[in-house]
Amino acid sequence: MIADDIRQTVIALSNKGMKIRVIARTLGISRNTVRQALRCERADETEKASSFEAYLPLITQTYRQCKGNVVRVREILNERGIAIGYSTLTGFVRDIGLREPQTKRAGTYVFGPGEEMQHDTSPHKLVINGKTVTAQCAGLVLAYSRKLFIRYYPCFTRFEARVFLSQACEFMGGVCPRVVIDNTSVIVAHGSGPNAEIAPEMEAFGKIFGVTFVPHRIGHADRKARIERPFSYIEKNFLVGRTFRDWSDLNEQALLWLDNTANVKPKRSLGMSPEQAFVMEKPYLEPLPPHIPPIYQTLCRRVDMEGFVS
Repeated sequence: MIADDIRQTVIALSNKGMKIRVIARTLGISRNTVRQALRCERADETEKASSFEAYLPLITQTYRQCKGNVVRVREILNERGIAIGYSTLTGFVRDIGLREPQTKRAGTYVFGPGEEMQHDTSPHKLVINGKTVTAQCAGLVLAYSRKLFIRYYPCFTRFEARVFLSQACEFMGGVCPRVVIDNTSVIVAHGSGPNAEIAPEMEAFGKIFGVTFVPHRIGHADRKARIERPFSYIEKNFLVGRTFRDWSDLNEQALLWLDNTANVKPKRSLGMSPEQAFVMEKPYLEPLPPHIPPIYQTLCRRVDMEGFVS
């Protein structure tokens, strides 16, 4: 009979990728003991998975409603009194063929602290006051720490862009001198990639904060993958199973989600959470200007001889 503490230690070391002979040498036990502990663990997992087959229809339905987000599936199951471990549920979903194989990365970009920010927008369907609407999700992320800021708008023009970027810079408590964007006409006046010209009002806005907008080349959206990937995470985690009273409630819940989930969840690529990485990046950020002028929109109106505005 293998002691529970030895068995748990063997399992933990095996999950970290340690080989059987190394585990045996480290713990001072035989290889057969290590193999027996691992066999017992696999048998337990198989038994647990088989016990969850009774919930197969519920898991399948919930998985589709949550658009493949196993974290949200587990939260909903726990609310119904069905306790399943995350790794067990993930393996069960994979075994029954619900989860599609992940695509491999084509490459990586490496950024230093305080070097770059990335900005983009994405249309999201969500429920506000019982009605399904299409909202524009604006996002900005620090490329080094991956700290994220998002806001939702009914539409996204240059006015909303300046409002959002101003709020994002204040949220970060500083800025990076380079902001990588796509070739949308909201910020770019004409041209694309290296030949793009930034709209005058956006260029003037950038000078206030000391940032330069850099559009990526056409067809190279991976250049700003730091902000592209969070949009999928937002749709599959934040928006799943949530409804909102109005736009203010939507953005308040989004801010809470950033503080409680998105920026505090450890990332495998970082080895820590974005908030922890931000502590190291913050000293490298350029400070905010002493005075941030209010964002306004200039509109032309005709006034008749009697002083009425049309």
